[in-house]
Parts: sequence; C-alpha cells; structure tokens
Amino acid sequence: MHNSVKNREEKFRFQKKFQGEKIKMRENLPKVLMLGWEFPPLINGGLGVACHDLSSAMSNFANITMVVPKSSLDFKTKNVNLIGINNIDPNAFSSHNKGNTPFTLHSVPADLNPYYTSTTDASATDKPGEGKKNANPFDIDNLYGGDVIKKVHQYSDITASLASTLNFDVIHAHDWMTMIAGMKIKQQTGKPLVVHVHSLEVDRSGPDSKGWVYDLEKKGMEYADMLMPVSNFTAENIYKYYGIDKQKMSVIHNGSTSVKSYQSKRNYKEKTVLFVGRLTRQKGPERFLEIAAKVLEKDPNVRFVMAGTGDYFRSMLEQSSYKNIGNRFHLTGFLNAEKLHYLFSVSDVYCMPSVSEPFGLSAVEAAHFGIPCVISKQSGVAEVLKGALTFDHWDINKAASHILSLLNDSVFKNKIVNDARENLDNITWDISAQKIMNAYSSRNFI
Repeated sequence: MHNSVKNREEKFRFQKKFQGEKIKMRENLPKVLMLGWEFPPLINGGLGVACHDLSSAMSNFANITMVVPKSSLDFKTKNVNLIGINNIDPNAFSSHNKGNTPFTLHSVPADLNPYYTSTTDASATDKPGEGKKNANPFDIDNLYGGDVIKKVHQYSDITASLASTLNFDVIHAHDWMTMIAGMKIKQQTGKPLVVHVHSLEVDRSGPDSKGWVYDLEKKGMEYADMLMPVSNFTAENIYKYYGIDKQKMSVIHNGSTSVKSYQSKRNYKEKTVLFVGRLTRQKGPERFLEIAAKVLEKDPNVRFVMAGTGDYFRSMLEQSSYKNIGNRFHLTGFLNAEKLHYLFSVSDVYCMPSVSEPFGLSAVEAAHFGIPCVISKQSGVAEVLKGALTFDHWDINKAASHILSLLNDSVFKNKIVNDARENLDNITWDISAQKIMNAYSSRNFI
C-alpha cells in the first residue's frame, strides 16, 4: 500500500476514534490544522463563536481539523473535524513530542483570566506551569479558572502529540492560549504557523502591560510566519506595542452570521439604549454610565440596559446610585443568546464605548436587528460598519449627542439603519474565509 494512502487511512481511523464520526477528506483541498481554546456549545465568549463560524466558512475551501480542550460529541459542524481533548486519552500520547518551548517564560500568574488581565498576586518566582500547588491539572470544566498557564502548557503538549498523527499544510492558532502549541507544532513539523489575533493584552490591560501574557504574545507573533489581526486597529497596536513589521500581517476582518431579526413589545414606555459586553476596563462600562447620565439630563424618558458581567459589575451598581440614575440604569448580568436577542428586539440604540476593541461583533449583531449603532472609534468594527456613528471613547458628550439625535429624529435614525444594512453585505464569514485562503496562497503556504 502506498505510504500516503496508508497515512490517510490511519488519520481517518484516528479521527473516527476520537471524534466519533469520520469526516471524509476532500481530495485536492488544502489541509488546515486549527488550534482553538473554546468551541460551541461549550463557550465563554465571542472567541468560541468566531472560531466556529470562521472554521465552518473555511471548510468550503479547505479540510479543517480543529483541536480544542473541550468539545461535545453531540455537536457537529459540517466538514469540520472537531477534536476535543476531553474526548481522548492524553496518556496515549505522553511519550510524543514534548520538546521545549521555543523560548523561556519567566513567571506564571496562577489565577490568570485570559480575557481580563494578567495582573495577579502570583509570586514572580513561580515556574512555568506550576502555579498553585493545589491546582487541578487540566481542569477542562473550567478553562479560565485555576492555573490557566498550566492548562495552556498541557494543551500544547497534547496537541503537539496529536499533530504528529495528522496530515496538514498550515497551522492556524487563535490567540495567546494556543500560541505555545502552534510554536511546538511548527518546530516539530516545519509547517508554516499563522496566528490569528482576536485580542491583545494591551487591549485588555492597557498599553503599559508588560506581563507574562504580553511576553508570550510578542514571542508567539515573532515566531509566526504570518499574523492575521481582526482589524487595522489591531494591526496598528501590534506594530506600535509589539514591534512587529506590518509586512508580516494580513488583516482579516471578522464576519457575521445573519440572524432572523424581530421586534418585541416592551413592558415600559421609555426608549432603550443597550450595551452588551464584559464589564471590564477594555469595554468602557464606566463610559456607558457617564453617557447615560448625560443623556438623561436632556431626556429622562430613556432606559439604559447593560448586559454582561465582569470586574466592574458592583462598581456600576454603586455608581448608578450615586448619580441618581439607578431607576433608569439596569444591569442584567450574563444572558444567553436567546435573552440577548430579546434585548436587541426591544432596543432603540446600541452603544459600544470600548477603550480598545479589536473588532466588536456585538455591534454587527445589533445592526442585523436594525438598531442604529454608536460606537467607539477605537474599534475594529468601525472600519467595516461605516453606517454607524462614531466617537472617541473619552468623548462622552459626542456619544450622548449621537444617542439623543437617534432617539428624537426618526428620519435620521432610519438613514443610519439603512446605511449599516448596506455594510452588512460585506461583513460575512464567507468573505473572511476567502481572504484567509488568498493570504495562505500569497505566502505559498498552500
């Protein structure tokens, strides 16, 4: 039997064993090994949704194998071979490819949350992967809790071992949690490494952040053969704060999945301004509260709804009381997709005051519901949702003025909504996928 045929059959058996269903490879299509940290329906935020929608769209042009820490065998994605480490026995690969990371990591914050900040009280003398002594090894049920760094290293070891059994042309890693895995696989195979940058530590923690995650991001982006930031805004931050040449980058704006919009009847008479996102410094929740206070000075018949949870939740509750707007300012906490869609269906304006937003898919989702958007200029989505009204994140007066105009001028509001609808035709995952394939081809990766 020819070696290539034998290898392909072994790969099919491997995939069937661990995925539960063999996905037949399509001949003559490029093979992409994607590395992700979360995937529907087991997700914590927008990264998992983006990985799913992007890989699904790319499967029209390539054979996609996605490796994540945790997946559901009941969840199927057409033409995407999804491998969850929770569905395999990592010990079966313990003897394979546990080579050194291509660089040295000096300190490890044990309770790091990758989407908030790398600031912790962990000792600077911690060694990579150790963290707290009582941390559970690879606690898959809580990917963002406990010793996250240890999980990142374990994921990299197991994924690199898995890669030795797979056939692929390109390694495509998403964000810092998968960078070590991507670097190890590149080191052992020589295959080109693409790093898809959805978010940066300087977005989450500020431009002065120079902690462990920043170091990993910098080294990972330097080691990669190509970077795919999700916006020109993010590309500029990579160049400015990490010193990476823009010639190494190919900007791939996020797409969006069209949702069936609808309108619901409100149980109150006031108009509604909506914020959706994590309540952290990056998303500017305190700006939203200040904007609300400004608007309510001019028009008290408006309700402001903040959907999400995070470090600033309690602070937002307290500040809304201090500003005497608590009866018009509502915090919902975490909401699932169904409840979020209901909020979109009763809202009149969407406001996204992010301090540093690599993209901002929630604004696109709002536009799908026919909601006019008022968004920070410091966001990637402003580059493609040109029908939205923009403001510098610190300019709460301009933001409040935009919102008041939309609430009180129906002709102006309809124009903004229609302009954004035209933009939506060019914000699709199919377009993003095609651009990625073109970028691969331009560097001779496929």
